[in-house]
Amino acid sequence: MRVFTLQATHYSLKLLTLGLAVIAASLTLHPHWVAAQNKPTTGLARPLRLDEGISWKRDPATGELFLVHSNTGREPGASDAAATSHSISVVTQVVPVTCSVVGPDGVAIQNLQQKDFRVFDDGSQRPIVYFDASSLPANVALVIDASPSVLRESDEMKNAARALVDALGSADETAVIDFSAHTYLQIPFSNDWGLIRKAVGRVDARQLLGDTGGTNIYKAVFIAAKELFAGRKGRKAMVLLTDGQDSGLGLTLDPATAQPRAGVPRDQLTFEDVVRELAAQDIQVFAVSTESRPKIMTANWLTTHAGQTLLTESARDGKIPAYTLYLAEMVRRSGGQLYFLREANTLADTFHQIAVKIRAEYTIGFSPDVNRAETPHAGWHHLQVAVTDHADATVTSRASYYVPAKSPVQ
Repeated sequence: MRVFTLQATHYSLKLLTLGLAVIAASLTLHPHWVAAQNKPTTGLARPLRLDEGISWKRDPATGELFLVHSNTGREPGASDAAATSHSISVVTQVVPVTCSVVGPDGVAIQNLQQKDFRVFDDGSQRPIVYFDASSLPANVALVIDASPSVLRESDEMKNAARALVDALGSADETAVIDFSAHTYLQIPFSNDWGLIRKAVGRVDARQLLGDTGGTNIYKAVFIAAKELFAGRKGRKAMVLLTDGQDSGLGLTLDPATAQPRAGVPRDQLTFEDVVRELAAQDIQVFAVSTESRPKIMTANWLTTHAGQTLLTESARDGKIPAYTLYLAEMVRRSGGQLYFLREANTLADTFHQIAVKIRAEYTIGFSPDVNRAETPHAGWHHLQVAVTDHADATVTSRASYYVPAKSPVQ
């Protein structure tokens, strides 16, 4: 959950709305190309290793994991802006929820209005305090696997990443990260289309062949959430290109491996820490797997299981590889979607699907503390979004949101 600071102006209220404007990519005279010609272009900075000099620290009271820079002793991404601001403001708590609405024919239902939605927090209906239908800029981080295991698909992955950049609105901001054992920032959030394309072009799995230490997918996602998205307003999304084969967390089909467990250092990243951070910052994840889709993991199967964890003992019977199961669970918990490379002619086709999905999304925000004197309880809250007058529609959204214990209004 996020804290929004409201100034007493109509403009400030507009800042509360979240949105993602996605436009169709064009091969000639693309708006990004035109914008790039009309702004001064600076050189692309050298890649920055994001996980250098960091350590993990788990709060013994709350169990929450924090990321600390060794040279400062403070959590990265933290801002002093609030401490130095002299403006008079009112703090309110608003939970944003991104959702899509699809009819029985599989076609997105568009042009819905705020009055058409209902949102439930732990089973209780909450008032919707803002509404947006993908009209404002977004923050989209491209997180690209550059480990040896995806070397064969690396060129196609870069071409697809360019296709996604081309499909975003000129006002949207994009960051580019690649990873193998370590996590590298190619470019922070920017709307300089020329530099973003250069950053994507610089991603090269061959250059990271010497980056030994396994493939740390979830560490890259966690660090990206902490380092890049902290303090940013508007809709937030990660597009993750990977085979899913993480070697850092020791994940197996045993659900206990997703949590801190006996025999493992307490101050160590877990899968639960990753999905908790994504939920706390309202970051939607779209994952593109270079592996084949497990036979049981059909679109209908994923929809049926949207409201419950996939990390169960019964997963063993479905013959789902652990690495694909955890990708699906992360996507489910963040309200995104899982795609498989081999189901499309090219990765660019897959990214077109992502763009179409985002284009038809709605963002609603609700106040969680109505009729309550106290702030919302720390921990996970169950979410449900419904639409009226469309009984046969399917609404897809994240299934929960998380209130951090140390900062109940994050």
